[in-house]
Amino acid sequence: MNIRSSADDFVSRTNAIVAEFKALDGPLLPILHAVQEAFGYVPDEVKPVLAEALNLSRAEVHGVVSFYHDFRAHPAGRHVLKLCRAEACQSRGGDALADRVRQLLGIDFHQTTPDGAVTLEPVYCLGLCACAPAAMLDDDLHGRLDADCLEALVAEARR
Repeated sequence: MNIRSSADDFVSRTNAIVAEFKALDGPLLPILHAVQEAFGYVPDEVKPVLAEALNLSRAEVHGVVSFYHDFRAHPAGRHVLKLCRAEACQSRGGDALADRVRQLLGIDFHQTTPDGAVTLEPVYCLGLCACAPAAMLDDDLHGRLDADCLEALVAEARR
């Protein structure tokens, strides 16, 4: 598929998503979630489409995409590992775990391993403060992490 047909696909699929959600009050967030689910990220090509369809400026659409950490500007790896960086997790050894996971994966936050297996993302609360430190691999939450648990999560994601 060439770049032009890919851009056309983004636009046509985005228009279908907009048609499905446009009648909602405040439809931008549900539309952005649906776009990311469809493509794995929010492509730049869809921002002007959304702006026009919702009577917003491109800057407003871009501002929402860049403000919320759940929206990606690039495709993620096959697995997404989110490591909590909030205070409760930091106080229970989260900084050391962050250093360890970056070492294990050979990447930093907001990056994907060269083989496309894992994207590492920081999050600022998973709601597991009583079970800190915490992480989420894809949609599975993991609490009371230690180095061994973290290594097992990384190994699972790399398979």
